Amino acid sequence: MEDNLDRLQESLGYHFNDVSLLKHALTHPSFSNENGEPKEASNQRLEFLGDAVLELISSVFLFNRKPVIQEGVMTKVRAALVCEPTLAEAARKINLGDYIILGKGEARERINNRDSVISDAFEAVIGAMYLDGGYDNAEKFVKTFVLSDIENTGLYRDAKTVLQEYVSQNKMELEYRVIEESGPCHDRFYRVQVVLNNKEYGIGEGSSKKKGEQGAAYQTLKQIKAETGYVFKIY
Repeated sequence: MEDNLDRLQESLGYHFNDVSLLKHALTHPSFSNENGEPKEASNQRLEFLGDAVLELISSVFLFNRKPVIQEGVMTKVRAALVCEPTLAEAARKINLGDYIILGKGEARERINNRDSVISDAFEAVIGAMYLDGGYDNAEKFVKTFVLSDIENTGLYRDAKTVLQEYVSQNKMELEYRVIEESGPCHDRFYRVQVVLNNKEYGIGEGSSKKKGEQGAAYQTLKQIKAETGYVFKIY
């Protein structure tokens, strides 16, 4: 475990003074529940803190951005920057899912790379980093992994709308295709893919078809931008 945490810290670009904080941030509630530990043994409290730290850092970042962005637009762009799919994508850059500590049942289901699980752990790591090294270290991490690609990330704000406009302008056929649906009624999981003119594009996932479609639209916009150089306006 310690060797794994050393590798993770290299990926994070930050070495913890108290490594137990990092381990705590990686502990999924299923593991603590399975081992009869109290709720606070999981990463949920650190996730709560990390969410607040992330929101502050992104708010200051957008406030200082030039040219000046109006308040209403800042709110929408911030929501896109800190939403579940974009945080999950940032977490995958450092293979965070490989280090999440799950209960046996959840480990068998391999939920460690689901957007909901990996984004929660990512926020918990931010919270742990803030406690261990202060605001400046947390800010450096967030700027590197979340705020460095605002032009792409900001697309998530209205991804389905932006994609629909693009499709209409280019007279294309758009389909959102559900490629996976699983889980119990109270905890459904959907994976959705965009199909344009019978060509498969981005895939998104979430606890509802709507969330999956939004994520799929976002990934498709990024793919179109990479393939064609088309610039989508984010604000």
